[in-house]
Amino acid sequence: MSLLNAFESPVTAVLVGASGGIGRALLEQLLADERIGRLYAFSRSTPADAAQLAATYPDRLSFHRIDLSDETSIAAAADLLHGQSPQLVLVTTGLLHTDTAMPEKSWRALDGEYFQQQMQINALAPALLAKHLIPLLPKDKRAVFAALSARVGSISDNRLGGWYSYRASKAALNMLLRCTAIEAKRRWPQLVVAGLHPGTVDTPLSQPFQARVAEDKLFTPEFSARSLLQVLDGLTPQQSGQVFAWDGQAIPA
Repeated sequence: MSLLNAFESPVTAVLVGASGGIGRALLEQLLADERIGRLYAFSRSTPADAAQLAATYPDRLSFHRIDLSDETSIAAAADLLHGQSPQLVLVTTGLLHTDTAMPEKSWRALDGEYFQQQMQINALAPALLAKHLIPLLPKDKRAVFAALSARVGSISDNRLGGWYSYRASKAALNMLLRCTAIEAKRRWPQLVVAGLHPGTVDTPLSQPFQARVAEDKLFTPEFSARSLLQVLDGLTPQQSGQVFAWDGQAIPA
């Protein structure tokens, strides 16, 4: 069974953030999809079972290191993919909290270093990945470039305030994706550029904030990954540049 029926088979896919909670679930979903011919998995650290997985899928899967704080590393990843013409690029990396910093409850908690970390990982890194990877995508058939965003990046939906750095970085990401979609449409008319809100997923990123989440609103990584792939498969080029939730609903800017 395939979740990617709108793509021409076989599909070459690129997954950035393959060692994270949602990234790993997407890795497994993609490998289980019969239409995926080749999957290039990138992450900051190589998963412990990378060698075993690569041996299990020797002709379909390869793991590679990437440093999203270094554009030369991103450019090197693009060089590795040169000539492969991927149709699907998924960016699943993200930063919400660190060992020393948590989302701000007030402007009094704003910290320059934490803010810059959020902007680097959540906004600039996906934009640089788009800069280097979109030129590799086919111009004559369906292609998708998608990055994990968040509902809290919506300015019009912000009713609670707080989380200054994370909200700002996701709002910036949404704008960067919109700009990318407008520019790319001129040369890649069948390309869909999209932000994805995965819901609240049971991963280390959300773990400190799960206490107030209703049980039926805390998703497993597997459920979220499957839902996001179904959403992506249904998007059209006319919807490029928007942000969509796990249930397919468009999120306002």
